[in-house]
Amino acid sequence: MLPADYLAALQRHGIAEAGGRALPAWNAEAALAMMDDHHIATGVLSLSTPGTHLGDPAEARDLTVRLNDAHAELVKDRPDRFGMFASVPLPDVDAGLDAIAHADDDLHADGVVLLANHQGTYLGESAFDPVMAELDRRNLVVFVHPAALPAPPVEGIPPFAADFLLDTTRAAYLLVRNGVVRRHPNLRIVLSHAGGFVPYAAHRMATGMALEAGRDMADVVEDFRTFYYDTALSGSPSALPTLLAFAKPDHILFGSDWPFAPATVVTYFTDGLDEYLAQHEGPQPTSPAINRDNAAKLFPRLQ
Repeated sequence: MLPADYLAALQRHGIAEAGGRALPAWNAEAALAMMDDHHIATGVLSLSTPGTHLGDPAEARDLTVRLNDAHAELVKDRPDRFGMFASVPLPDVDAGLDAIAHADDDLHADGVVLLANHQGTYLGESAFDPVMAELDRRNLVVFVHPAALPAPPVEGIPPFAADFLLDTTRAAYLLVRNGVVRRHPNLRIVLSHAGGFVPYAAHRMATGMALEAGRDMADVVEDFRTFYYDTALSGSPSALPTLLAFAKPDHILFGSDWPFAPATVVTYFTDGLDEYLAQHEGPQPTSPAINRDNAAKLFPRLQ
């Protein structure tokens, strides 16, 4: 979601694009129209990169509260159509813990959204241990969206095309390498865009961890399989075989990436997902599981 209050805050900071794409128009009515066109009953919404911490900690706290409160009102008005991943103003850990408590205790959010890295600090690094412990304690669903890499962009390669995939993969790697997913078994982490490179490279990454720390490769691979994966921009005949072969059958969720992905792109990848599943019936996850049932288990309110 890109509410007007958020766009105004980005404009004040001179931010006119995210991931190499111009900030698109958004409102609830347009979201519902897109959902109706694609037969989507409910969308669990979130703010994307660059998140709510735009440099000033006090501003970030205030902006997060205002946006999360407005998001909760949207869900209150249409609880059948909208869900809520609350924003968290990391890298300010204390403010992040306050936002998580407010989102859970007062707003009854369906989960939270975190960026793969917050101003250069990645999920999985020790600085965010208190946040991950609190999310585990509260048993909240965590949606991870990539952000700008903490490195200069390469001319001619828009960040959304390749850097975002690496950013997600880096976060997943550190969450596994540093034992975060092992220490916090209640964490249910959804990686966007089919997990970046994770399904394709998990065994290679596990080899590196085995050589580095003497860990059992099978255990490392299993840690990568604890993640949930959405299908945003990934309903293609090359991405889906790897995702379906690697992820647990009940850990794959439909995703659209709208409005950064325009409606025509949502249609392309949604049709690709439906066509692939229809042509490859068998032990892999079914359309009902990916399109609804797996998400219903994560979000009991929406069942």
